[in-house]
Amino acid sequence: MKVLVTVTDVAVVDDEFEIDGLDVDERYLTYELNEWDDYAVEEAVQIAEDGEDVEVVTVTVGPERSEEAVRKALAKGADRAVRVWDDAIAERDLLDAETKASLLAAVAREEEPDLVLSGVQSGDDSFAATGVTLAEKLGDEWAAVVNQLELDADGGVASVHRELEGGVEELTDVELPAVLTIQTGINEPRYASLRGIRQAQNKPLDVRTLADLGLDESALETPLRWTATDEPEAEGEATVFEGGADETAGELAAVLRDAGVGQ
Repeated sequence: MKVLVTVTDVAVVDDEFEIDGLDVDERYLTYELNEWDDYAVEEAVQIAEDGEDVEVVTVTVGPERSEEAVRKALAKGADRAVRVWDDAIAERDLLDAETKASLLAAVAREEEPDLVLSGVQSGDDSFAATGVTLAEKLGDEWAAVVNQLELDADGGVASVHRELEGGVEELTDVELPAVLTIQTGINEPRYASLRGIRQAQNKPLDVRTLADLGLDESALETPLRWTATDEPEAEGEATVFEGGADETAGELAAVLRDAGVGQ
């Protein structure tokens, strides 16, 4: 059995930052494995630990920088990784969900996985659409926002609990091959051990270009355009009281009275 996990690294912005054109200046950014994808990786590794002859492969669309996040997934137990990138992709200002899904689908067709796991969303773009769009392109069954998974590999069925609006939960069976988008809280992601980190350096990480995947630049066309990046205005200001408890309590009480609290 093969489980393919889509992963990405996400940008974390410092509290104080500057915008350079359409982007936040790189000086104020750090990158880490996307939180939702971390849960998807853990779910895949648990499937491999519970089953026999299960291969876990990760795939990401990203520059060389993203290999750090990929190596983290390998250190947690994934067997090998694929990274999709070339100069044509790098020149794009925006890779929307459909574009990413097209690239991921090309890898999935080569890998022919029995199960694809994807985080519900990424912590930066938050489109929450890549996984389900990938399922549509592959023609596979799918289930979104999965917070519990029981896999019957021999029967070719995944029994999933889905988190719906209003606190409603759905239990449904999905026939394999399938694409599932994984919600946080489905498990407890493990820390990468020192041994796992060392082993990850020797695990295969394949870099594929558009040409390698049988695609051309038309696969990158999108009707979406990134036109501006702005810092949101603060909706309020914080007041800091300094001094002893008696003094600051009196100042706080005055502020609350002026605001009409308790009247």
